[in-house]
Amino acid sequence: MRMIFVNLPVKDLPASKAFFGELGFAFEPRFTNDEAACMVVDGNIFVMLLTEPRFRDFINGEIADAHRATEVLTCLSASSRAEVDNLLKRALAAGARPWKPVTDYGSMYGASFQDLDGHVWELMWMDPAAAKG
Repeated sequence: MRMIFVNLPVKDLPASKAFFGELGFAFEPRFTNDEAACMVVDGNIFVMLLTEPRFRDFINGEIADAHRATEVLTCLSASSRAEVDNLLKRALAAGARPWKPVTDYGSMYGASFQDLDGHVWELMWMDPAAAKG
């Protein structure tokens, strides 16, 4: 089974953990400490929230300022339009900034926000019947 680990630099690890906790995400304690938090997205999908000094251990060059430039779009699927709206509402209440307007293509519905560090998160629901083609 393949796994994915998205690594993101954060300025304030406790604040980022609290933010994503408000969205319902849990953290794997075996891989969480004062420098990193392993956020569980799904059974084989994880986001490593790394303090900037720890993130620098893994990169060459500078850390991108996600408030000034978009370095990546991380899109999470949702089970319904209501879940998209609920997650967006919770993110904004927890301190996120809106990113782009809600998109409604009928069979696809999405929203987006910037987290505390400016990383862009998209939420997308797709009608299962339309996805079958």
